Amino acid sequence: MLQHTEKLGIMVCGHGSRNQNAAREFSVIAEELRKRYPDLPVEYGYLEFCNPVLSHGLDALRDAGVTRILAVPGMLFAAGHAKNDIPSVLNTWAAQNPGVTVNYGRELGIDLKMIRAAGDRIKEAVDAANREHGEMSLHDTMLMVVGRGASDPDANSNVAKVMRMLWEGMGFGWGETAYSGVTFPLVEPALEHVSRLGYKRIIVFPYFLFTGVLVKRIYSSTDEVAARHPDIQFIKAPYLNDHPLVLDAFQDRVTEILEGQALMNCQMCKYREQVLGFEASVGQPQESHHHHVEGIGGGLENCPCNGDCDASCREESFCREHGLPWTPVHSHASPAPLEPAFDYTPSITLGGKYAKLENVVAEKLDEADYERTSHVHGPDCGCGHDHSHDHHDHDHHGHEHHGHEHHGHDHHHDHDHGHSHDHGHHHHHDHGHSHDHDHHHAPYPHADHPLGPKSLKKG
Repeated sequence: MLQHTEKLGIMVCGHGSRNQNAAREFSVIAEELRKRYPDLPVEYGYLEFCNPVLSHGLDALRDAGVTRILAVPGMLFAAGHAKNDIPSVLNTWAAQNPGVTVNYGRELGIDLKMIRAAGDRIKEAVDAANREHGEMSLHDTMLMVVGRGASDPDANSNVAKVMRMLWEGMGFGWGETAYSGVTFPLVEPALEHVSRLGYKRIIVFPYFLFTGVLVKRIYSSTDEVAARHPDIQFIKAPYLNDHPLVLDAFQDRVTEILEGQALMNCQMCKYREQVLGFEASVGQPQESHHHHVEGIGGGLENCPCNGDCDASCREESFCREHGLPWTPVHSHASPAPLEPAFDYTPSITLGGKYAKLENVVAEKLDEADYERTSHVHGPDCGCGHDHSHDHHDHDHHGHEHHGHEHHGHDHHHDHDHGHSHDHGHHHHHDHGHSHDHDHHHAPYPHADHPLGPKSLKKG
């Protein structure tokens, strides 16, 4: 009997950032995993803005003779990037490379090692504050944990759970949760709210893996609120970065793939079940929305940020002051009604059982459209994500908007979004190609929440 042999390789899948320091910090994860797996090739790649893109890392593993790739998402929680965008890229690449098996792992998620790493970062901030300002009891100190923020309530609720475990585990007087974007409350209104509670010190901890525009925005918002409340100590804790326990958690995710234990939380997935307020997302066709920004690089080459981007180049006044190109970017601040990608009534997967959902505006797809968007998150999804998309004629993107600023591609996108997001993509490279993306997707129901994206100050 012939014994099957396979050569393993590890692929670390990141989102990417305009901030070059964030990209460098992410690459450290791959470097550290190489030390922990000296006999295996380890590569990494990004969905957008940074090089190498995911497909380049996958190609490198294939060219090294790898026959089974263990793909680990470099994501704290499973929202659109981990559930849709990365699987779409991986499945497309796997379809084009039938000689290589790609096994997709689980996000870092709620993990005791991650909680301990977060606790260490918070303790660093507390110790530094005690040295600088004098000792203060944790009972007189409040903890604010800031998550990324997504249009996925399951991912958002996980941030709240992390906060509670840190609050209870460390014994702070009070704990609250805020988010850097998309959902609510954002950092500034959240800090303004908690500043009324009477705590003398507030620790602001970004539950982020790496630096970047969002972490810098969190710290900036903290400084703005602190200036208005000089009687309160606002202490900015460091983010997770390459804490050894974070690296241990990544290693655990690789082991889970090998042992067949990489299970996602499908019971709370808004694409499979009726999550309160997100019913229109059930069964929504999914596809990565990062194709047009793969590998375009970070911020403007001549930006005064020198690679440490803080998104100032998104502001018209900044660009005019420094002689930089500017066009508007889309925003969550002024949403219009959004539409789901297909009519639930004739849905083969769902059997029409969600057709009577309130406030669902259905748009019928003809048979050809349904074939092109054939991945549907339904009861039989399995969340192995069989993204069977025609990537050369994709009319429908189930994507979440994150305020992309794409610098310098002479892109012409005919996006019929069905809502009022302005896409002004800056791109560095004169590709001169046109995309006819007909975007329709289920709404984030609280995009106009007064403490959420609507409250994010511009300029």
